[in-house]
Amino acid sequence: GSLVAAVLEHSGSLDKERLGSHVGRLSRREEVWTMMNSKYSEFLPSVQNREDLVAEVERLSMDIDLLKAAIENEVQQDLNVAVTEFTELKHQLERDSVVLSVLKKLQEFDTAVKEFSTALLEERYMPAAQRLEKARSSLRNVESHRGFELRIPKALRKELTVQEQSIIYQLGKEWQKLIVWKLPPSKGSSSLEAVVLSELHFHTVPPQGEGSAVPPVAAVLQALAVMGELHYKLKEFGQLLLEYILKPLISYPSLEPVTEEQPDVFILRFRSQELALDEFSPMKVFDKIKLVFEVLHKYLLNVTLEEPGKGGKDGRVTLAELLGELIWEELSNCLIHSCLVHSVPTSSSQLEQYKEVIESTKEFEKALKEMQFLKQDKTALLKYACNVNFHFANKKCQDLIKAARKLMTSEIHNTVKITPDSSTALPELPAPGSGDHPKTHRPCNLLDSGTVNLGSESSLSQSTLSLPACRISSSVQQLMELAYNTMEEAKTSTKFCCLQLCNCVRDIFHVFCEVVPKYHRENLQKLPQLAAIHYNNCMFIAHHLLTLGHQFRYLTSAVLSDCGGTFVDMVPDLKKLGMECFLAQMQVQKRGVLDRLWSARNFSNMDDDENYHAANKSIKQVLHQLRGLGTVWQDVLPVHVYCKAMGTLLDTALAEIVTRISALEDISAEGADRLYSLCKIMVDEGPQVFTPLLEEDKNKRYQEEVPVYVQKWMTFKELMIILQANLQEIVDRWADGKGPLAEQFSAAEVKSLIRALFQNTERRAAALARIK
Repeated sequence: GSLVAAVLEHSGSLDKERLGSHVGRLSRREEVWTMMNSKYSEFLPSVQNREDLVAEVERLSMDIDLLKAAIENEVQQDLNVAVTEFTELKHQLERDSVVLSVLKKLQEFDTAVKEFSTALLEERYMPAAQRLEKARSSLRNVESHRGFELRIPKALRKELTVQEQSIIYQLGKEWQKLIVWKLPPSKGSSSLEAVVLSELHFHTVPPQGEGSAVPPVAAVLQALAVMGELHYKLKEFGQLLLEYILKPLISYPSLEPVTEEQPDVFILRFRSQELALDEFSPMKVFDKIKLVFEVLHKYLLNVTLEEPGKGGKDGRVTLAELLGELIWEELSNCLIHSCLVHSVPTSSSQLEQYKEVIESTKEFEKALKEMQFLKQDKTALLKYACNVNFHFANKKCQDLIKAARKLMTSEIHNTVKITPDSSTALPELPAPGSGDHPKTHRPCNLLDSGTVNLGSESSLSQSTLSLPACRISSSVQQLMELAYNTMEEAKTSTKFCCLQLCNCVRDIFHVFCEVVPKYHRENLQKLPQLAAIHYNNCMFIAHHLLTLGHQFRYLTSAVLSDCGGTFVDMVPDLKKLGMECFLAQMQVQKRGVLDRLWSARNFSNMDDDENYHAANKSIKQVLHQLRGLGTVWQDVLPVHVYCKAMGTLLDTALAEIVTRISALEDISAEGADRLYSLCKIMVDEGPQVFTPLLEEDKNKRYQEEVPVYVQKWMTFKELMIILQANLQEIVDRWADGKGPLAEQFSAAEVKSLIRALFQNTERRAAALARIK
């Protein structure tokens, strides 16, 4: 206040407002100064404390440096020396431990070998084998240590091998004592006489007293198992068992096992007895095999062994299980292919009886499983037996195909006559609204005859849908009967069998199309009669296939859809097969006709006797060929086919003669007469080749109808007229292109013949002018 008063007094000239401002600033500066003094007084002790700490840290750092230098100079050297000494002691301890371990194993090996020798001398094979296994383990442990160049393991290995061979040899002798085979002199012989001489002796009959706790046979077998030799012994025993006991019992129904028990041995031998052919059955085979296994189980296989890695708990397994693993697959295959396969029924009626075989198979497998010879999951025999429908169908189809092939490869020329009376009757059709299935089924008979009732008052004639009278191979008739019988059997079979049988019938005809043309190729090409019979055979089969599916349409719809339902699709192939064969034979015959006419020297210069005789000979050769062909086709081909075929061949000859005569440029009067005589031979004798029937009086009708079958017949007769006519007659027959001559020849051909026959005169010119 005093300061303010002084200032006011000193600066009296200042106004109050400026003075107040200066006073405020001075007051704030005084406050800041006071606060700074208080902060400094608080900061000063903190700074002093930090300086003390820095001094202390510097002292500790110096102490650490001194300690570090002391460690590096003194302690580190002592520590390195200690570590080196410790490492050397450790290595020495390890070497000593290994040596001690090796010495212990060598001691164990020596002890085990000594105990083995003692046990082997006392014929305690099981302890001997165990001690030898212990010695083997000890030696393996010694040999597993690396870094030791010891000679003793090599020597020990040799010693161990010698000891192993000694016990194996001793066990082999014991095995041979326990099981003795007495085989026929010719080892490997599988004939019935040799098998009867085979015997198996078991010296494994347990002792009557209670002296030994472990049966000798078990000790020998367990020792063999420990030595790893049991597998080889069992494998050899199993093969002998299959070859000389089990397989012969399956293959020879007359063979029976005979057992004989004596105080110290059990003998299994055979005897053969008379056996009827129908006495063979799987049930008897199963009983014989089961008897053998019961004997084996009682005297050999009922031994439990310890074999780690096999069997059930704790590695225990029976000898029966081991033997079963070795021989069951081969034995089951033999039972299937040599026994069960022959018992499969051959007809549907026998399927019901096959249940006995299935039940017997089930009991057989059950017995083997109880004896532990067969594992629970092994059911190969039962699966095969239960799948009887499949095997029945396959066997039936195989037998059918085999029988069909035999018929197809038999002689074609053995024939039977087929007439409309032997047509196949259609099954009775259902009445309208009665459903898909008829009330009754009539069996299909190849030789059934009569009319077919279509459910109305009208009826078809007997020849409707029948094959014309002809001859077919008897084997083909049997083949068709086989197909019908198979379809009949399919109607009463299961769905699977029905499908298989229907497909088999189709396969039969497929096989026919493949086998017959190839197997009989040479004869079908060379022999016209066989070609005609083959043609009839194909048409006969095709004829029946048209209605075969319809007759058996009452099979289940599912089966019909799977196998095609009908056989109509095969008809074109069969007809084509027959037509191709017959047409090929026709081509051969046509070439024969043309080749014979080739020697006629084109029918030129008939004034020359030599040319005339050559032409006459060729004409007669053609007729002879046609007569011979007519004879071999007589009563073989259907009449209409016969007449058409003979007409085609005769037409070929006539057409060739017409062509060659029409091509002549000059024909003398004598030549024309001779040509006429040659043509007259063809006209007179040509119809006589038409002899389709055996009855001569019935052939006259077809001989009179020659113009129907021979296209060039009327042309040929017109040619004969021209050869004998004068110019006016020729012009009259031409009749301005409307006469009979104009129907057979063209104007150019008629003019050519006129120029060849007549000299160049005004009359000829006038006649030629009218031919147009």
